[in-house]
Parts: sequence; structure tokens; C-alpha cells
Amino acid sequence: MSAQKPLPSGALGAFGAFVGMSVIAGLLVTAAVTPAIAVTGMAAQSTIGIFEGLPEYLAVDQLAQPTTIYAKDSKGADFQLATFYAQNRQSDTWDQISPNVKNAAIAGEDPRFYQHGGVDLQGTLRAIVLTTLKKAGQGGSVQGGSSITQQYVKNVLLQVCETKPVSTAAQKTAYQSCVDDATGVSPDRKLREMKYAVGLEKKYTKDQILLGYLNIAGFGGSVYGIESAAKYYYGVTAKDLTIAQSASLLAIVNNPSLLKLDDPTSKVNGAANGYKANKIRRDYILGKMRDTKKITPAEYTEAVKTVITPKITPTVRGCQTAGGSAYFCDYVQKIALNDPVFGATADDRVFNFNRGGYKIYTTLDLDLQMTAEAALKARVPSTFAKADLGGAAVGVQPATGRVLFMTQSKNYSQDPSVLTADPSYTAVNWNTDLAYGGSSGFQVGSSYKAFTLNEWLKTGHSLQETVDASVTHYNQSSFTDSCGGPWTGVYDPKNDAAGEGGIQSAINATAQSINTAFVAMAHQMDLCNIKADAEAFMVHRADGQPLDSRPASVLGTNQIAPLTLATAYAGIANGGVVCSPVAIDKIVDASGKDVAPPKSTCKVATDPKIAAAMAYALKQVVTRGTAAGSNPTKLDVLGKTGTTDNAEQIWITEASTKVAATYWIGNVTGHVSMRKTTVNGMTASLTRTPLMRQIMGTALAKYGGDPFPAPGSALLYGVQVTVPDLTGKSPADAQTLLKGIGLNYQDGGPIASSQAAGTVAATNPAAGSSVSKGASITVNTSDGSIVMTTIPDVRGETENKATSDLKGAGFQVTVVKDPASPSVGKVTAMSPAAGTSAQKGSVVTITVGGP
Repeated sequence: MSAQKPLPSGALGAFGAFVGMSVIAGLLVTAAVTPAIAVTGMAAQSTIGIFEGLPEYLAVDQLAQPTTIYAKDSKGADFQLATFYAQNRQSDTWDQISPNVKNAAIAGEDPRFYQHGGVDLQGTLRAIVLTTLKKAGQGGSVQGGSSITQQYVKNVLLQVCETKPVSTAAQKTAYQSCVDDATGVSPDRKLREMKYAVGLEKKYTKDQILLGYLNIAGFGGSVYGIESAAKYYYGVTAKDLTIAQSASLLAIVNNPSLLKLDDPTSKVNGAANGYKANKIRRDYILGKMRDTKKITPAEYTEAVKTVITPKITPTVRGCQTAGGSAYFCDYVQKIALNDPVFGATADDRVFNFNRGGYKIYTTLDLDLQMTAEAALKARVPSTFAKADLGGAAVGVQPATGRVLFMTQSKNYSQDPSVLTADPSYTAVNWNTDLAYGGSSGFQVGSSYKAFTLNEWLKTGHSLQETVDASVTHYNQSSFTDSCGGPWTGVYDPKNDAAGEGGIQSAINATAQSINTAFVAMAHQMDLCNIKADAEAFMVHRADGQPLDSRPASVLGTNQIAPLTLATAYAGIANGGVVCSPVAIDKIVDASGKDVAPPKSTCKVATDPKIAAAMAYALKQVVTRGTAAGSNPTKLDVLGKTGTTDNAEQIWITEASTKVAATYWIGNVTGHVSMRKTTVNGMTASLTRTPLMRQIMGTALAKYGGDPFPAPGSALLYGVQVTVPDLTGKSPADAQTLLKGIGLNYQDGGPIASSQAAGTVAATNPAAGSSVSKGASITVNTSDGSIVMTTIPDVRGETENKATSDLKGAGFQVTVVKDPASPSVGKVTAMSPAAGTSAQKGSVVTITVGGP
């Protein structure tokens, strides 16, 4: 309200014209507020009827309030990560607001607040007159003449407008129409406002209405409510506002865009002129407070002399306030904007998140988060001149899906100007999918082999079963793929290092990540089933497209997000039960009621016996394979590394039964080899082992892990087969015989043997041994160099005669005496026995009777 002045001359004529045009609105006010006054005349009676027919009830809904995201610190206390709001508002209770504020509001806006019934008749009539004079060109000004209750009504109606979507042109038009209807000064709007005000006065006490008004009022920009205004403009709570500060803030309500105090450069209301416009209105309110004896003359004088000195204290909103946890915060925000828990439509979810006043308590473990941030920062720079380099790390809890940490190498911002000016910032969350952070994922290389291993075991093979891992030129049409095949063209998979070909067991191929072995394994199965196995572990492309199932997909050509990979390996460590990731533990709405958060969905991805065998094999990766040295504890940890073509993307994923983690470093765009790139003094591809060791050291110390169950003998060794006696057979026949019983023939080369040259002389394992199906049998052929002869029978002969005969036959002789024998001087026994075929030059032992 502006200061009251005497009515100008001519006002009565103009007023009469206005009353006629608006069907004597003043009489309506009189009838509504003071019905005991006698009113006569058809026009008056008719208008009173119209007024009484207007709706009286106005629903006062929950005010828009900030949503806040929290994490738990190491002591279990809630730590605020970020705040989001459309309107920066913190609602107060009556006792949380200084009496100075309440007195300033009443003195400045509605001195007769505690006397009228919702509509201040004197102020309203005066406003009608001045507004009429303005419209009639006879001076005056447009006046609201609204009581605090009426202003409260207007603000409530505006809040209703703020709930409307504004995505389309039609929606924007409807929104503006709503605003115009809530704020206009037309007679019909005023009549409705008055009726609503009278209705509110019947339902609520004066103190409740004043409190509601102070909590809903706009104080410029996105600042709403006296608490937020006090903190923003003066850095104090509403309870601690001084007389001068209270009047200064209530002055803003009269014209927020002009009288707000956060533009020191303003020529009309800035620091240079002592915020002149605000001071004028402030001092007017102070005068009213003095006149109504809410403050003493001395307090008035002191307050008027007080220089307006704002202490602007912005409430920074958005995830940029979360520091290194900003990408996790962004993920939580994206969940809110994607999950039906927060609303049925996208517009509903945006509205609820920015206005609903939620307190969102997340799964983030700040101990692990800080470890991951430090580990990543030490090894991956935020900017790198030689490549568009990125790094990310994320961890989950296997049995619950709770996301424990999430970080990446670049700083977080959603500000286009910052993103353009500073390459150390990005808005894209590399840990998550396109819909939850903007990333399309990255090829995962050998990290994908776990799903081929799963199918290998499901289809009756074992870990000790072997395949020929020799480099092979495949026609892609020879692969079975009931999803996308048949494929055309050729496929020539290569290994990452020399010496990885030949016969390889599935377990060794896993530990050493041998590409050609896994392609050979996949060649025996349906590629579509391998894809289905990956999907069972909740693996999906980050861009939302279906997983590819062509032969090269076995070696990880699908583009996947780190969080997805961590989730899948957590499922292996969790006995084959995979749980979808969740980032929110609890949600409380503005009224203090719990809201059900998005839930993790857990499902069986594979048989627990197969999961145990997978874990056993993947544990070898960490103990003796490509991830050796990454586990600083004695706890069971499984894992897998991944390296794509040209080492453009580097991965490592590890999991105990209690915690799982994934680390990626590579090209965001471009094709630079991580094996030829040095970052922070270390080859980029080599950062994965020490980084994972640092993260898992903290994770395992806090969460631990149980021993993995031992795999069953059938999955470890498979079906047992007896090695046949191949002696004397041709190599071709031996190979056919071995293949027929599920064993692999491996040429061991020729050895000295009495067998016919070129025939089988010996095997390893030997004939009669039990081996796993798929085992390799080393076959040695004879070189024919050993000549065999029959040992003559010399029993009964004298020692000299027997010795002479044996030496004549080409044998060496050893004599053993038998004093107990009655046949003195005669041969009584021989070894080997007479008639046995033996190699020339071998020893024959004879037993001779006598001493």
C-alpha cells in the first residue's frame, strides 16, 4: 500500500461513473464485509446476489520449497550435498519470525489487519477512487487497496499458476492467463479476491493468515518467504532481524523488482544512492510502526538513521555445490526426473523435484567417495593436451544395489558459459547411461568375457575343459546366432600378447584374458544366448539400443556404462543374484511424511552353482592374472580387466560379496592408445591396478567380504574320461579316437621307442588315466631307434655258460647268489624272464645257487 492522501477534486463524479460501470462494486464490499448496513435499491440487491454466488473456499496448498539431497558422513551425520528450487523458500513457524517483521508487515501493508474481516473497506474504497481517477485521466494512480488477507489470496492463486506446465505455446498462454487473472485489478477479480479473503478469515486465525502471508510473499527474483529473504539479503534468520532490516525487507514486497537489494549497480535503487527507493518505502513503514506504537520514537529515529547494508548470501542451487560428489548428485537428480515415484509425467517430476521440499537421503558413502576421488585425481588429470581423456569410478553394494561412490576426472557444471570456457568441466556423467547423465558409454573389451564364461558353464562345459586358442581365420557365418545371424564376412581375432595361443583351459583363458580362446568357446555356442546371459545380469547399452550379438561382441564391442558393469559383476559375487542400482535410501516430503523411494529390483541371473564357478575363475584374474596385485587383502575378490582395440579404453572391475567397483580410463572421443599415453607420470593403461588397489583397500576394510563358495567338481573338471591305450596306432587313428571321446590331440613329437617308427609310442597322461572332457592328451610317436630282442633261457646252466650266452645275445648280466639253493653253481632264476622281449644292452639279472 502507498501512503494515503486526501481525495482530489472531481473524485466523486469519477467514482460514480466507475460504480455504474462495475455495478456498484463498493456496495458489494459493504454487503460482504458489513452486512448489517442497510442497503437498498435493485442494483445493490442484484450485485449482492452475484457476490454471494462467488466461491468462498480457497485451498491453500503446500508452498513451493527447496528439495535437498543428503549423504551420510563418516560419523553417520547427514551431510548436505545440494539444494534445488524453483522458489527459494524456507517456511517458518510463528515463533521463528521476529515480532519486528510482523509489526512491519501490518504497519506497511494493512494497519487495520486485526480489525477487519478480511477486506479493509476504507482502503478498498480509496483504491477504487484513485484507480478510477487514473483511468478517467483525472490524476490518481492504479491502487490495489488489498488487505494482507487479500494479498495472501493473490499469492495463493499465483502459486496455483506456478504448478502449470509451460512446455508448449498453449500451456504458456494458459499460464499467463492464470497469472493475469490472479494479479489483475479489474472489478470482477477484486470481487473474487474479496470473497476468498472473507472465506479465509472464517477458516483461519489472524496469526495463521499473517504467518502464511510472510511465508508465501515474494521478495524479488526466486526469493520467497521471510526466512529465505532474511538469509539472502542480510545473512540472518527471520528471528534475528532488526527493526530496520524488517522494514527494509517488507518494503520489497510492495514492488519486488524495483525495491530488492541485490543490484548494487542500480541507478534507482543501488549502493551509490543508499538503496534510495527501498529506503523511502522502508522509512514509510517505520513511520507507520511508530504511529501505531509498535516502536518508540527513539527506535524510529535510530532505525531511520540506519544505513541499508545488504549482506547478500545466495543459496547456491544445483549439483555444482556437491564438489567431487557432483556426478552422484546429478545421478540422483536424474533419477527423480525419470522415476514415476516423483510423478506420472516428465512435467510432474520436474515440478515435484523443484518445488516439493523433499529431503532426499542417499546411499553415498563419503568415506569411499573421498577415497575414490583422491585415487582418480592422483592418476587422471581433468585436462590433457594429447587426448580427450576421461576417467570414472563407481561402486555398488552387491546384495542391495546401493551406489556407494561415483566420481570422474573432470569437474562438474551445467553452465554453458563455464563448459565453453574451461575444458576441465563437463556436464556429462560418464558413469551412467544416456538417460541418466548424457553418456553413450564405452566399449568394455574383455570385461564382457564373463558372460561367455557363464554360457560356457551353462551348456555343460567346465573350467578345466580346453579349446584350441590358435589364431584362426573364421567365416562369421560359421557362428550360431539365433538373434542376429547369420553374419557375413570374416573375423580374425587376435590376442593381446604373444604366446597366448595353443590349447588353453577355460580357467586359464579367463585368468590371462586370452581372446582367441574365448572366441573358440563362443564358436561352440549360440551368440544369442551369450547376449541373453549379459542381459540377465542387467547389462545393456548406455545409449538404450539393443546389445549387439555379432562375433566380435564376445570381446566387448558394446558400449556400456561403468555403473552397469559394476552392477553385473556385483551379481556374480552375490551368488548369481543381481540387484539394480539405487541411489536413494529415504525420502521425506515437506510435511515430514515418508515417501517410498525407488526400489532395487533383485533377480536371479544365473544358477548359484554356476555363479560359484564363475567366481572361482574370475578370482584367478586377481590372484594370478591380468589384475594381479589389485587386492591388498586376503579376502576373496573376483575381477576382470578389459582393453579395447588399440588400447583406446581401459577397464577393471572387482567385487567381493560386499562391495563391487569399476574403473574406466580412456578416450571420450578420439583414438589415442592408453599404452602410449603417460598421465601424471604413469602409463595410462597401467593406472588401473594401483587405483583399484587403493579403492578396494578402503572398501574391503569397511565392508569386508565372505569367502566365495567352492565350485562343484562337475563345473570345475567336467565329465571324466579314461585315456585309451594308443600304443602302436597311427597319429591319425589316435586323433580320431581321442576326438570321439571328447579329448584333444596334442602332438608331443617323436621319442626313442621300439614301436614301429611313426606309430604312437606313449601318451601323457598315460593310458588308463582319468581326465576332464576336453582335456589335451600329448601323444608321442616312435622314432624306431630302439631294437628289441628275446632274452634266451639260461636256467640250469652254469654261471659262466649263462653269462656267455646272455652277453652273446647283446645283454648285460648281473649275478645274484642264493646260498640256500641246493643247485650250487647253476642258474635258478632270471629277470626279466626268459622269452621276454627287451632292448639290446639292457640288464638281465640271474640268480645262481651257492655261496
